[in-house]
Amino acid sequence: MSVQFKVNNIYIIDCIKGIKQMKRQSFSVDVIVTSPPYNIGKDYNTYDDRKSRNEYLDWMESVARQCSEIMNDQSSFFLNVGGKPSDHWISLDVAERFRKYFELQNVIHWIKSISIPKEDVGNYPNIKGDISVGHYKPVNSSRYMNSCHEFIFHFTKKGNINLDKLSIGVPYQDKSNIGRWKRAGNDLRGRGNTWFIPYETIQKSRPHPTVFPVKLPEMCLKVHGIKNIKLALDPFMGIGSTAIACKKLDVDFIGFEIDKSYVDIANERLAGL
Repeated sequence: MSVQFKVNNIYIIDCIKGIKQMKRQSFSVDVIVTSPPYNIGKDYNTYDDRKSRNEYLDWMESVARQCSEIMNDQSSFFLNVGGKPSDHWISLDVAERFRKYFELQNVIHWIKSISIPKEDVGNYPNIKGDISVGHYKPVNSSRYMNSCHEFIFHFTKKGNINLDKLSIGVPYQDKSNIGRWKRAGNDLRGRGNTWFIPYETIQKSRPHPTVFPVKLPEMCLKVHGIKNIKLALDPFMGIGSTAIACKKLDVDFIGFEIDKSYVDIANERLAGL
């Protein structure tokens, strides 16, 4: 049964079915921000995260194809995909399937945890000692390192989208750079493609096994350019991080999620804003 979609709602529906209905209802999406299951055996309430590799990749390719058909030429697709220490190819294999339908305009590295010795920081007066911030899942293995990073692939139709890089800019550490060249007219520079975004907490903020912090979709929306977004979509809404980011930034959204319990949590979070 077809449902007439309305903005700022999360629908309990398979994402491919939902996107097909959006096409029939003539929706055009300006930004997609999402994080699909990684096929690494996570314990979702409803979804089976243990597909064969080919079945999983074929499914991801179907998602890519359907999404491309509701995106306009000025749209961005920010795809967060991780893996596990024993299998680093998952995210890259997914990106390769998206290559058939999109240009890979940027590769963003979501840094979840980082440690920097003071001797490597340089002579910055605000940094007094060694730095170690953020969280990661421990690895009980002598063969693999802890995974402190995930990819955010920024896909576009033609690879020519102008970004609002200073919307997520950072102050200059060396203030002598201000005014040195035209683009350094004030105390703000581009952040680059390494985004340190720590988890809010490990337990209380994560009733969903793979939720990303709200700041992640916030930054994706901002860097695309808020003024250029009439509608955002998250095909794997989970417990609503993208919806919350959209509401905070006054951006209309539509979300799809197959698990009613996650949708209930997402709506509770939205109602609390």
